[in-house]
Amino acid sequence: MSKSVALYTLGCKLNFSETTAIGRMLEKDGFVQKSFEDNADIYIINTCAVTESAEKEARQIVRRIQRRSPGSMVVIIGCYAQLKPKEIAELPGVTLVLGATEKFNISYHLQTLHQNDSGRICSCDIEDVNVFIPSYSVHERTRVFLKVQDGCDYNCSFCTIPLARGKSRSNTIEKVVEDVRKLGADGTREVVLTGINLGDFGKGYEGGRKREEAFYDLIQALDDDGAVDRFRISSIEPNLLTSDIISFVAKSKHFMPHFHIPLQSGSNKTLAAMRRRYKRELYLEKVQEIKSIMPHACIGVDVIVGFPGETEDDFDETTAFIQSLNISYLHVFTYSERANTDALKISDVVPVGIRHDRNRILRNLSYHKMRDFTRMYSGQKRSVLFESQSKNGMMEGYSDNYIKVIAPYQEKWVNEIVDWEI
Repeated sequence: MSKSVALYTLGCKLNFSETTAIGRMLEKDGFVQKSFEDNADIYIINTCAVTESAEKEARQIVRRIQRRSPGSMVVIIGCYAQLKPKEIAELPGVTLVLGATEKFNISYHLQTLHQNDSGRICSCDIEDVNVFIPSYSVHERTRVFLKVQDGCDYNCSFCTIPLARGKSRSNTIEKVVEDVRKLGADGTREVVLTGINLGDFGKGYEGGRKREEAFYDLIQALDDDGAVDRFRISSIEPNLLTSDIISFVAKSKHFMPHFHIPLQSGSNKTLAAMRRRYKRELYLEKVQEIKSIMPHACIGVDVIVGFPGETEDDFDETTAFIQSLNISYLHVFTYSERANTDALKISDVVPVGIRHDRNRILRNLSYHKMRDFTRMYSGQKRSVLFESQSKNGMMEGYSDNYIKVIAPYQEKWVNEIVDWEI
């Protein structure tokens, strides 16, 4: 009798793409996939380790499964599994912990699991992780998150991602185009290109020779091929967002006028302590360059509050800088201490309560930024790709420049691009 599996994802879009790929792999090998809320023989949790709250949530989910289905096996994969395998393996109810490479051999490991196994660890040294494994997550056929790059060679002082995912590596342009053609043939209308450091696409070696490809080459090839109607760039570092990329998107047939550019701080002092590879002046130049040729473009921003040594003046500087930027929304992260990071050596730790206060201030600023951005296009028509899910008789979609639209559900609009008055 086939065993049933239920999968759960924490963290980034890359994790979602990998979870979906693993689910497809398991179904192909005879496992029956169930909803995570159903009773299953095996529960698989793809974890995140960017913040303490993400790790805490993973532990809470394990305990929830134990209470609901104590006879089931629990498998932990993802960044938390790579960074702290022993800590996770000691949690009551955890059967198996798989590191960065072994998660893609999960089918083999599940076939060798036994009901009485407990806390088995199959991990590896992160230096040994050097193979790119493609994956994508399908969101109702409408939008797909396609992983084209993995790992990171940067050494930001607050970040554990290089320790969890290894060095930068990526797919080839030829293989990405092949994947997109298959997705387009299956009815996908929009592909979101994802990676840990997306602008680093093309680095590495193949057949013993250094790769000569770059992210700019990739987006050109995808645009020329035209296998799907829309592409989005999920997130790209400001120092890797070249003028060529910006001008290309401005005239592109298929790439949407939407950028997500991590800032992390508007204080050059804090950026230096974070070991970011740019200053606020470069960030401002990138925003101004985008808006000068695409005034309608949506720009999202990542920012971290409460980094060690961030004074009230530093935070005020960040707030004023973001307020002055012609951007559309923020993703605000509260700094969380991470083991084996150099940020732990910085004195003047910001109290947790103050960190949360600063988070609320910037989330409120984000609300106003997005509201003002949306109002600019009130009464204008934008192309909106509608999704299939019906929520209380309503459906959702996103405009080319990432304005969320909610409309009365109509089946004829599902997975269709509609000219819509905002």
